[in-house]
Formats: sequence, structure tokens, C-alpha cells
Amino acid sequence: MNRPMNVVRGTAATATAVFLAALLAAPTAQAAPGTRTLYAAPDGHGTSCTVAHPCTTEGARDVARTVTGREARVLLKDGTYRLDEPLRLGAADSGVSWAAAPGARPVLSGGQDITGWRQNADGTWSADVPAGVTPRQLFVDGKRATRARGEACAAATCDATKAGMTGATATGIDRWQRPTDAEAVIRVRWRNYHCRIAGVSGDTMTFAQPCWTNSASGTERTGPAWDSTTVDSSRYSGVAFFENAPELLDRPGEFVWNSTDRTVTYLPRKGENMRRAQAITPHTEQLLVVDGAHDVTVDGIGFAYAAYRQPGTDEGYAGMQAGLTLTGATGPVDHAGRFYTKPSAAVTVRGGRGVSIENTRFTHLGGAGAILEAGTKDSSLTRSTFTDLSSGAVYVGDTEPMPGAELTGERNTVAYNTISRTGVEYTDAVGIWAGYEAELTVDHNSLDHLPYSGISVGWGWNQTEAQKSVLRDNKVTNNRITDVMEVAQQQHDGGAIYTQGAQPGTVLSGNYINRSAYGNTERDGNGIYLDEQSSHITVEKNVITRIGYKWVSNWADYGIENIARGNWTDTAAPALAGRGSVMTDNLTGLDRLPAEALAVAARAGSHGGPVEQLRTDLARTGTATQSSTEGTATAELALDADTNTDTRTLSEEGAWWQVDLGGVRHVRQVEVWNNSGSATADFDVVTDDGTVHVSGKALRPTLVNLDSRTRTVKIVASGTGRVALAQVLIHS
Repeated sequence: MNRPMNVVRGTAATATAVFLAALLAAPTAQAAPGTRTLYAAPDGHGTSCTVAHPCTTEGARDVARTVTGREARVLLKDGTYRLDEPLRLGAADSGVSWAAAPGARPVLSGGQDITGWRQNADGTWSADVPAGVTPRQLFVDGKRATRARGEACAAATCDATKAGMTGATATGIDRWQRPTDAEAVIRVRWRNYHCRIAGVSGDTMTFAQPCWTNSASGTERTGPAWDSTTVDSSRYSGVAFFENAPELLDRPGEFVWNSTDRTVTYLPRKGENMRRAQAITPHTEQLLVVDGAHDVTVDGIGFAYAAYRQPGTDEGYAGMQAGLTLTGATGPVDHAGRFYTKPSAAVTVRGGRGVSIENTRFTHLGGAGAILEAGTKDSSLTRSTFTDLSSGAVYVGDTEPMPGAELTGERNTVAYNTISRTGVEYTDAVGIWAGYEAELTVDHNSLDHLPYSGISVGWGWNQTEAQKSVLRDNKVTNNRITDVMEVAQQQHDGGAIYTQGAQPGTVLSGNYINRSAYGNTERDGNGIYLDEQSSHITVEKNVITRIGYKWVSNWADYGIENIARGNWTDTAAPALAGRGSVMTDNLTGLDRLPAEALAVAARAGSHGGPVEQLRTDLARTGTATQSSTEGTATAELALDADTNTDTRTLSEEGAWWQVDLGGVRHVRQVEVWNNSGSATADFDVVTDDGTVHVSGKALRPTLVNLDSRTRTVKIVASGTGRVALAQVLIHS
């Protein structure tokens, strides 16, 4: 069945806007005159495909292929469609729409029920697992369980090398019943690694191959030639945790998989009854694959419990960046990530034209949500929700900088989606990733509570292979990105919006970014991060607040001709690096957002939303002093509204920093932002009314709540040390 393509052409911004407006205004599930409507149901059978006698999804697809002379649409009736293999749509399925029947909420599921639970003497419950099923995730009554995990192991004990790791004796792993079921989970800067233990000999552990080799340096395949973030590098600080051993099963909501007995054992949460609970593990890897089709619509369908099997094999998860991994034991020498592997996704579109995915729901996935790749053009993913995903939500494009025309991703749209709590397991994943794309629109999405970067566009790290590419004219506009680069997940060196590569015509505008890497211990986590050769990009009219590091960062001199103008932010940043890069008309160091900024922020995202108004800083007009000064790190640098400049005393007994507010003021909160290079630790916050002690290292920021009437606020180090601060804000 060959139907004419209905695609949108043109490169102008107005054409993109018209296309997006029309796309989002289009009615859903409406049949054109003469359209043949087919029905599918979870218990469907036969070839009638009527309301009374629905087919399976595959049956409806096959009948739709026989329709000639008019359009066909398939309506899915309510219920869960358990799939042992994905629904595959190809060129013969072009022009067919797939939608939820009126009032229905159909879900394509790759889940396998785990039943027959029996209680053990220690309070855990166990169940046999069907042949061919390997539970990497477990969901009990719709709530994700955690693979049993232990504590962190510092590099001094768990010393990683190219061959393996020490620490089996100190951690007790050498005494575990089945250490070869367990994995080490390691986070190094922006990377995440999951490798299974292959053997234990004395104090030494070895790991599955090629996972360990691909996670280590010296392969000529792990990334940029300058890279120092592999498991055996100087940046490695230890194992975040080991997981999946019965010896670690000690907290409610944890489970462990026994590959020998083929059982899963679970420690229930309070109120869970495993005799009645529904326990599901993802099993089928992909749920919908659209390959080489055009003018296909998918509307109102849910996708749940899709698996991602690679991390459970000897390939493991050798994370390189943004949820892409290095696979295979051998391969071409490459420093630009051209041969990295994207995660498995519930929905994959390959070489699509005019494919529209809208009003869909992605939940409880072992991998990613959706991938548009292999030259997909003029396609869209809109008004959908993504929550509780092990990997990222949306991947658009590929990693080849100069693909042929048929394989170039062009004019795709990701808009009005809500993305929350993704990257649950693979914490290097991002919310929305795009590789080498042209005229991509990422607009009015809401992203929150993500472990690493929110939106990432571009690839290649300025390596020779990537310096010329098809990247151009991309638009990242009106997105709401909050609480990303979550500190607890230990992923570093990213941003709410992250770019790589020269992208002429690319614009980042109207975005509301709040709390990226907020509460960090080091200078890390940007608002907008123009990384690695990012060039010819305009950053304008964004609202960027409460950021752990820079509101905008142009990392290297070879990122050129970038412009940051008309933005609003509560901090400052050094001037943009690189030839021809400029910053102009930005309102920085704000302690209140003006009305125009509030309006921009309120409109951002899939549905708009609240804006965190800044609080007036009483210290801004105060006078700062300190007990001594090291070099040029003077006391007033803590009052300059710039978290990138620092004060620093000498290391001495009772070192202090103080601000005189100029009169008695009612102080309710003090924000202490650390100097990450020599952070203040174990200190007192002293006012006229008393003292509050803060244990440990100051964060970015540490919040100290008070109820004091005072003229001065003093920060005093305990014992012999120094007081070093990036910023101190005082609020009434």
C-alpha cells in the first residue's frame, strides 16, 4: 500500500513555528471520510477486526495492509497488550494511524508476571522465574524495587586497574555465596559503569568482558584522546555500590536475582502482601518498531515494562556519555563516539518520514522511552509523558557527523512532553538527547528530577572526526528544566541544557532553568553549558536561577562566535571564551526576578507552572571583613553575587568571615556557598542572638535557618583551618 507522503519542508523559523502549531492543534483519532476503522484488543483474534470481534495488534496491522483506495486506522481497545516481541510497522504500513479507542487507555507491555511467591524464615519472599526471563528490574504493585545494594567502597580499598579491582576481602565479597551474580556500579564524572563480577581470587575481583575493558582506558575506543574518566583513571574515586547479592538484601523494597536457582527474592515494604501483590519484571525489549514507514500516527497509547538486556550480558554497561555505551570487544579506533550504542527503547523509529507520536505514556521501563534515528525526518513526539525510566526519555538522531542525505535527521520535533525521574538506573542518561541533527525543535517540554543533564544537543568533543558535521539551525525553546544534575547521583560536568559542536543558527531561548546541581560540594553543574566546540549558538531570554556553578559556560577557546544576550540570572559568570563570543544586555546577580522574567519562566514547559522567586539578599549592601586574607581572595567577594569568585582566609585558629548589615535586621536564613577548592567545614554561624553549628563541608549552598535580630552575621571555623566562601546570602 503506497500512499503519498505528507511532509513539511522549509528551513525558516516561521515554517517551523507554523508546523508545530498545526501539529499540536490537530484533532486526534478522527477518521477521514471513507476511512476503514479496524479494532484490536488484548484478547483479540481472527481477521474481522470489528468492535465486536477485534483482532490482535498484529492481526489488525495485517488487515490494514490489504486496504486499498482509502485510508485505514487501527483503534486499540482498553487493556494491557502483553507482547513477546515488538509490534513492527514497515513501509507497507505507511499512512495508517494507530490510536486509543474513545475512552480507552491501552498499554503495550513487555512485562512478565512473577507469581507463586513463598515466604522465607527471614521475612523475605521468593518466587521462581520462567525460563528465558532475567529480572533486572522488579515492580511491585507499580512501584520500582531496588536491586539489593551495599555501601560505597573508596578507591583506597577498591582499587580499579585495567585488569580488575582489589577489595574483595575488605568488602566481604570473597565470602559471598554467588559473587558472579553481583555487579559493581561506578560513577566517574559524567560516566556510569555497570560491570558484573566474573571471578574472585583472594582480594582481587575480575569482571565480565568486554565490559571491563571497554570501561577502562587504553582501548583507543573509549572516547576523546584526552579522556581521564575511565574506571582505572585518576578521576576514579571508588565504587558507588555493589548490587545483586543476597548478602546485601537488608532493606524493604530490595530484591535479588539468583541465576543458578532462577529465583527472585524480595523484602517487602510495609503493607505489601506478596500473596496478593502484582510483581512484574520487564522482559520484551522493544514494544513498537517503525522502520522505513511514512505518515504513521501513534496516538494515546501507553508503553510499559520494556526491557534493556545489554547491561545484564557480558557487554554490561560501559557508559560513555548521555546513556550511550561502548560495546563489542573490538572496533575502529575512534575518539568521537561515532560507534557508541544507544540504549534499547520502548519505541524506535528508523528512517521514518512524517511519523507522529502523540499523547503517549512511557512508564516503568528498563531502558529508554523513544528513539528517532537512522535518517528520520519531519517526525514528531509531542504531548507525551515519561516517568520512572531506567535510562533517558528521548533520543533523536545518530553519532555520525557527516551521514549521507538519507541518514541525516532533519526537521524533527520534540515538544510539550513531561519528563520526570528518568535515568533511575543509568544515571549518566539525559532527558532528551540529540546527536547530529538539523532543524530540530525541542520546545515547551517540562523536565524535572533528573540525575544528569536535561537536554543535550550535539556530539563529538571537538575530535578530528567530528569537526565538520550536519549540525545546524536547532531550536531549544521555552522548556522548563528543574532539579537536574541531582547531587545524590554523583554525576558531574553537565548542564540543564548541554551542547557540543558547531551549530550555525542554533538558538536556546525562553527556557526556565532552576536548581541544576543545587546543593553540590564542588563547582559543577551549569545552567546552559556550551561544551566542546559549541559554536555559532545564540543564548537569549532564558531565566536561569539557583545553579551550582555557571549560569552559562563556554568551556573552551575553540567554541567560537557564541552570543548570550538578554538573559536573567541570580549569579554571574566569566565572559564567554572563544573568538567572537559575546555577552550583552544580560541581567545578572539578581536577588529578585523582574516581571518580564517571571512571565517568561511561567510560560515555559509543557503546561507552564510556578516560578521560584528569588529572595532579597540583605547582605548585598553590607560590609564584609575577615580575620585574614590569602592573596587576592578578599572578604567582599562573598557579596558580589557571583558564586565563581571566592574569599579565603589563612589557615589559623578561629578563622572567621563576617558581614555587617548596617543595622539590626530580622534574619531568618543564611545561605553559605562554599569555595569548592578549599571548602569551609565544621563551622559556626554566629549572630547577636546566638550560634548555630554546621557539621561537615559547606555545600553550594548550605542553608542555615534562624530566627534572629542581628546586625552582624559571622562564620567561624572550628579549630585550626580556613574560612573560604564563594557567596553568602542573608534573607529575612
